Amino acid sequence: MRRFANMARAGRAGLLAALLCPMLVLGAGAQEAKPRAEGDVLSIGGSVTEIVVALGQAHRLGARDTTSTYPPEVTDLPDVGYMRALSPEGVLSVGPDLILAEEGAGPPEALEVIRAADVAFVEVPQARTVEDILRKIEIIGAALDVPDRAEALADRVSADLEQAIRDAARPEAEKPRVLFVLSTQGGKITASGTGTAADALIRMAGGVNAIRDFTGFKQITDEAVGLAAPDVILMMDRGGDHGIADDELFAMPAVRLTPAARTRSVLRMDGLLMLGFGPRTAEAVRMLNRALHRLEG
Repeated sequence: MRRFANMARAGRAGLLAALLCPMLVLGAGAQEAKPRAEGDVLSIGGSVTEIVVALGQAHRLGARDTTSTYPPEVTDLPDVGYMRALSPEGVLSVGPDLILAEEGAGPPEALEVIRAADVAFVEVPQARTVEDILRKIEIIGAALDVPDRAEALADRVSADLEQAIRDAARPEAEKPRVLFVLSTQGGKITASGTGTAADALIRMAGGVNAIRDFTGFKQITDEAVGLAAPDVILMMDRGGDHGIADDELFAMPAVRLTPAARTRSVLRMDGLLMLGFGPRTAEAVRMLNRALHRLEG
């Protein structure tokens, strides 16, 4: 995977060009795409904010979105709301000179207004692979005008992930079947198929996704959960309406006859660490891999 870092370095000129068109959108009167003033940046997307901080540019952050919760210090910044339910007024009220927004931010009509304003706007693509993470780092580093820092961070992240994935590797026959459950609202399981960050992390950590017959997230039937026969259920560690206690989970008709229920094997991880695919992804891989081994023991 070291080659990914080399690819990132070799492709810097292309990345800069990509930033300028189409991902970098300047408002009608914007002249400078890489402002340097303290507090000039609004970061939208938890992994985007993590990368800004990892690049040593925390002082540039003037505001953040609700998903930006790491490192804890960023929660002291003004919060413009949930990244998928932004309002132009809320975003522009913090007076950013540069907006770094993860792909998927919205709604689209709000972004249209924001993009038309006198502010630089950079869309950062989502990540599902090591190469994707390195690209995110390069794009954000270029937007912040710290390409050398981005190169160094990409090298560290690439090497760390390479080692973590190597350490987690195991024969196919020994891989536990992991079901990622996004929600149990209404007594129905919403699970991850392929093509998601959860699917990618499970595979990196030495498991196999128990659901592979659809892409994305989908509410599935009790029968589908039974056929998936997960050895382990993986969930985000959260409370409130989206949380469910272990006893309730294993009592659900869809779950109670699975191998996971028989051994009460459920893992809960911080959502941003698990699904953010930012600088801490190697940590997430190691954490999930260790937890899978403990359950098997």
